[in-house]
Amino acid sequence: MTASTTSRTTGLRSRTAAVGAIAVVGALLLTGCGDQTKDGNDNGSDSSKAGSAPLADKLPSDIRNKGVIRVGSDIAYAPVEYKDSAGKVVGIDPDIAAALGKQLGVEFKFENATFDTLIGGLASKRYDIAMSAMTDTKDRQEGIDADTGKKVGAGVDFVDYFTAGVSLYTNKGDDKGIKTWDDLCGKTIAVQRNTFSHDLAKEQAAKCKKDGGKALKIEDFATNPEAETRMRSKGADVVSADYPVAAYSVKTSGGGKYFQIVGDQVEAGPYGIAVAKDSTELRDALQAAVQAIIDNGEYKKIISKWGVEDGAVTEAKVNGGS
Repeated sequence: MTASTTSRTTGLRSRTAAVGAIAVVGALLLTGCGDQTKDGNDNGSDSSKAGSAPLADKLPSDIRNKGVIRVGSDIAYAPVEYKDSAGKVVGIDPDIAAALGKQLGVEFKFENATFDTLIGGLASKRYDIAMSAMTDTKDRQEGIDADTGKKVGAGVDFVDYFTAGVSLYTNKGDDKGIKTWDDLCGKTIAVQRNTFSHDLAKEQAAKCKKDGGKALKIEDFATNPEAETRMRSKGADVVSADYPVAAYSVKTSGGGKYFQIVGDQVEAGPYGIAVAKDSTELRDALQAAVQAIIDNGEYKKIISKWGVEDGAVTEAKVNGGS
């Protein structure tokens, strides 16, 4: 399945999606969306020992000595990160993390959390990084609350490793006349909390009000599967999520009988690995590792495996988001 990318927003970007031929995913993956669970799960990196890994010396000594990078992630977002039928953390992000582990000589240990708690987890040192389809934005870099415009934290740095956009999808055969975001006035949308979809929904609700149209009702949830369940029960008309997530759900949920994508993707932005502002040494090590797997071809193999080649980057930028 393919979709074009339509520009309709300002600089707002949050958790957004890959711009790729995601139909391949359905053939590659045999499991449905992983459920949010209380505990995280290790993702083995098959990395070399730190002493022989090519970029191990770039890591902070405490992480190099521990041999582990703790990754905060919302592991209920197939195919980006989710748990397979055996409980193993799999997906685009875990595969990229495993490749980074080979370069750095450490294991990337994924720990499960809701998406809206990840940056706070970095600030409290619960995690070393956050890797969870998180889009690099200026607001996040500067610790600005997107709703109020007020500074609420120190902000984070990002190492960009992918590009992404977002889609709308409905119950199959019941699109409620929705083709674009402007068709949402008078409807109910279900979204995952504090994501780009949530930002866009609030932006559209304000536009509906300004234009004198019917109100857009927003229902937000801790996870995307919860938003989908709400729509399945007819409590919402439409769900918005990252394009690969939407496409994966359309392909796999109910054997492809539950959902359908409506309209085009919205403007894409960069995914980034989030790192606390005071972790500059770790940030720079990650940047070097991402660039290394781009240059050696491992990155291309991973994104080709998941059918998201159109989201590829050629340079591991720091804070490239706007």
